[in-house]
Amino acid sequence: MKPIHAVLLDGRGGATAATTWEAPANGVLWLHLDQTDAEQAAWVRTSSGLDEVLVEALLAGDTRPRSLVAGDALFINLRGINVATDSEPEDMVALRMWFEAGRVITVRRRHVQAAIDVHATLQAGNGPVDAGDLLIDIVERLLVRIGDHVTELEDDCDELEEIVLQAHTREPRAKLADLRRKAIAIRRYLAPQRETIGRLYSERVTWLNDAHRANLRETGDRVTRYLETLDSTRERASVTSEELTNRLSEQMNQTLYVLSVITAIFLPLGLLTGLLGINVGGMPGTDSPFAFGIVTLVLCVMGLVEWMWFKRQQLV
Repeated sequence: MKPIHAVLLDGRGGATAATTWEAPANGVLWLHLDQTDAEQAAWVRTSSGLDEVLVEALLAGDTRPRSLVAGDALFINLRGINVATDSEPEDMVALRMWFEAGRVITVRRRHVQAAIDVHATLQAGNGPVDAGDLLIDIVERLLVRIGDHVTELEDDCDELEEIVLQAHTREPRAKLADLRRKAIAIRRYLAPQRETIGRLYSERVTWLNDAHRANLRETGDRVTRYLETLDSTRERASVTSEELTNRLSEQMNQTLYVLSVITAIFLPLGLLTGLLGINVGGMPGTDSPFAFGIVTLVLCVMGLVEWMWFKRQQLV
């Protein structure tokens, strides 16, 4: 069986390939596993030494962010931005983690870039030195991409607001709806993630020191700011959509009003011409060469009088 990676932290920011999957006497073993691999999932069930409840939590399907304390160890499930090609970023991927003093097990179903990035820092010799640092680094890298995506959504909202204020177009309606959908999708996981991280810095496990707790507290504040930005973006998108709807409605009402005025002016003229056009005997002017000119002049005068009346009544 070959995991995604199995490394032993050397306590100085580097790591070496692990030769055993048992918790070492010194250092920290980090196993990063693929849940969809049958052999790796079987090892978690039969050889990890974890309680059945914890095994099911590590191998669960779709889960929400949460944490669980078991003695001096922590189970943590967090979400990160989906960076896979042809995938929507707000379709957030889960990273399930088991932390204890000498061993860390992380399990993913889909690609989680944060774990790959932390492993790269270990290979470069400037990575985490213990389990607490590893937790902080993973959480930080998950949140960096979330923060970048939240900022992109906020920028998109600014752009759409400017388009709505400067142009008369229906195009932003679909974009505004999509923006609100994305904000709601991210908030769905980010709200419980804030609560999960908020609980982490209050958990009394020996391998989390005061510096780790301070970092987790700051991380919790960052998640709160992201949530506030998402809420603000969603509300702004909603207000902008309402403004666009009101503007389009006003344009339609103005168009209907103009058509109504035109109809009101030409209705009596049409009635008169229709009356003169009936094919019965005794119609006046049928034998006069000036009848058409007189009727046309009368129609023009009637139209002008109606227009002046509308203007006086401030209807046009």
